[in-house]
Amino acid sequence: MKKRKYNVIDLFCGCGGFSKGFEEAGFNICFGIDLWKDAIITYRHNFPNAVTLNDDITNIDGNAILDRIGIQAKDVDVIIGGPPCQGFSVSGKRMIDDERNKLYKSFVQLVSEIQPKIFVMENVPGLVRLFKGKVAEQVLEDFSRIGYNVQMKILSADNYGVPQQRKRVFFVGLNNNKFNKVEYKYPDPLCGNGTNVPAWTCKDAISDLDFVPDDKVLGEDIPYKIAIQNKYQQKMRENSNSILNHSITIHNDKTKKIIAMVPDGGNYKDLPKELWSTRKVHIAWTRMDSKKPCFTIDTGHNHHFHYKENRVPTVRESARIQSFPDTFKFIGIKTSQLKQVGNAVPPLLAKAIGESISNILKRSTEDV
Repeated sequence: MKKRKYNVIDLFCGCGGFSKGFEEAGFNICFGIDLWKDAIITYRHNFPNAVTLNDDITNIDGNAILDRIGIQAKDVDVIIGGPPCQGFSVSGKRMIDDERNKLYKSFVQLVSEIQPKIFVMENVPGLVRLFKGKVAEQVLEDFSRIGYNVQMKILSADNYGVPQQRKRVFFVGLNNNKFNKVEYKYPDPLCGNGTNVPAWTCKDAISDLDFVPDDKVLGEDIPYKIAIQNKYQQKMRENSNSILNHSITIHNDKTKKIIAMVPDGGNYKDLPKELWSTRKVHIAWTRMDSKKPCFTIDTGHNHHFHYKENRVPTVRESARIQSFPDTFKFIGIKTSQLKQVGNAVPPLLAKAIGESISNILKRSTEDV
């Protein structure tokens, strides 16, 4: 008898980075919901077998989700999701009564109604320190109240095969009724700091995409022109015959001249002082460091530049740095695609968590 795959529901699914990682860990992605239409269109394309909903999460309850999927609550193994985190962010106003912070309550409510075996919730690391830890304490308390043994930890993506220094906090809860006194253990780092394996760098991630000139917009289905140079590129190119989402942004001559003044790994401080104030943000004119994992890919991409070329990274280059495989297609206008990439959970980080959860589920099944 063939054993079924573990079923996953993705709340605040975005374009599908979290789901992609769990899919690569062997899970069955059943359902995704997000308010942003562009993200859902991309999600539907990449997860054609999942039921999807473009709606506000507060408009649906657990029974309605189960009815749409056509399964019973007992068959939902994991609920994952990253509630919008603008209100928690170190770059935001950080108001404890921010309406955006209350969306996680909807996540808690749906977990309470469906009672999956395990849930995983992702957010910005600033949440842990916010208001002297009160927000994180409230999250832990809410999940504990509905019957989950919850562990919280900040993970850095570059420790899990992602060529990017991106830290996120994860809350993982095990259902007390299904796991008797079992505590979740986070996956050990695979590379980077604390290991003997070097982390992947920016150059490792995208050097095989370097053939695009900075003055010519190519199509959206480009043949590979540079051979695979390392195992990361090999993994990203599995089952892919061409490059998608690799159309460049053409800057004006003045902008390109300024970018050209910034060395590999440099920033605005490498420019003449009279140019420091040309952009009013401290991250302005920042070039990737080819010898290190990338800085955190954000949703704007207007201030970060390729380690060698005098332009912002393409959608595909940003997706590579987020660890999306080349087969994953982003849909919409370029600014929307870049935002979708920047908002996502890196798939390889999600995969590491998914594999650790799969091991727990397997053990629990064997114990029955």
